[in-house]
Amino acid sequence: MHEMALCEGIRGIIQDQARAQNFSRVRRLRLEIGRFAGVQKEALAFAFDVVMRGSEAEGAELEMLDLPGRAVCYDCEAEVEIDDRFAPCPRCGGGKLMPTGGSEMRILDMEVT
Repeated sequence: MHEMALCEGIRGIIQDQARAQNFSRVRRLRLEIGRFAGVQKEALAFAFDVVMRGSEAEGAELEMLDLPGRAVCYDCEAEVEIDDRFAPCPRCGGGKLMPTGGSEMRILDMEVT
């Protein structure tokens, strides 16, 4: 389950920021997760609760925000949202798409005390 490793990385970021910003508790953490990031949200929520035990984020609310898949169509030169990496362009129906977004996962913000 790579979600456990993702949460360990998040814990490291939280600990670094707690030292740098002088906070002791995370009440809420919001993550942006792209459609193509390969993250199982249920597994991530479970791993978050386990990995954050004993840290500044123990008991914190985890909010996961979906980011759409994005691509540039070489046929019509539009930047479009896509639901599947292999989907045709929703604007022109063309098949020459270069994905440009949707594989990211990042911390959007944290509510801290």
